[in-house]
Amino acid sequence: MSIGNSPEDERPFPDVSEEAGTSVGRALKQARIAAGLTVDDVSSATRVRIAIVHAIEADDFAPCGGDVYARGHIRTLARAVHLDPAPLIARYEDEHGGRPAPTPAAPLFEAERIRPERRGPNWTAAMVAAIVAVVGFVGFTAFRGGDSGSDAKSQIAEGVTPSTSKAASPTPKKDKPAPSAEPSDSAIAAAPQDKVTVQVSAPNGRSWISAKDHNGRMLFDGLLKKGESKTFQDSSKINLILGDAGAIELYVNGKKIQNDFQPGAVERLTYTKGDPEVG
Repeated sequence: MSIGNSPEDERPFPDVSEEAGTSVGRALKQARIAAGLTVDDVSSATRVRIAIVHAIEADDFAPCGGDVYARGHIRTLARAVHLDPAPLIARYEDEHGGRPAPTPAAPLFEAERIRPERRGPNWTAAMVAAIVAVVGFVGFTAFRGGDSGSDAKSQIAEGVTPSTSKAASPTPKKDKPAPSAEPSDSAIAAAPQDKVTVQVSAPNGRSWISAKDHNGRMLFDGLLKKGESKTFQDSSKINLILGDAGAIELYVNGKKIQNDFQPGAVERLTYTKGDPEVG
């Protein structure tokens, strides 16, 4: 007596992943049974939820959450049951209209990346101060010039040569621009040892990512465009889900994580404040 699958499900099937007329879900199911694996075995090996495995084997891809994630799940399940994923991906795209056009990032995440402009020196205030100083100096010189003219006349009448004195004009002070301290990505190298710091960057393409702290609070859930990066920090643990792990580079506690993530693969990762460790 078998547990979990009926005797009919446990009968071996040939590899029909490339036969015409066989659906993607049925090809995966037949290959799984031929490999002697249960749905629980495949779910544990791939970290794809049992409900999603059942749905895909029934050719129901709605629980995957979109074409990108459906292709990633198909690729992951095919490798787990020893099938070539390429024909299955091609058949899925033929049945569902091919790859979708790129989707622009939601305005919600665009607003997060807007940085305030740097404030420069207040040149208007400096110019006003300089004008006031010049006007004051001209008025003072004109007033002193009237007095010195009377003294000069009396000195000339007495045969005394008047002496000329030059007054130095004051130099207006310019406001010094306030130094701007803008953090750079290299600051992750000095991450505090009592916390876990994870930097996620997308140098090879865009990817949907989700990040939560140790309490399950959502830190970020959205699309990371090519060339962008996000840094997350928590007192003990960061949980990540990468929609396209092949496009992502990770730095954990100042160290780059060496990985062999494949394009389109969905990865669930956990990092702590100790040595970088995949959860």
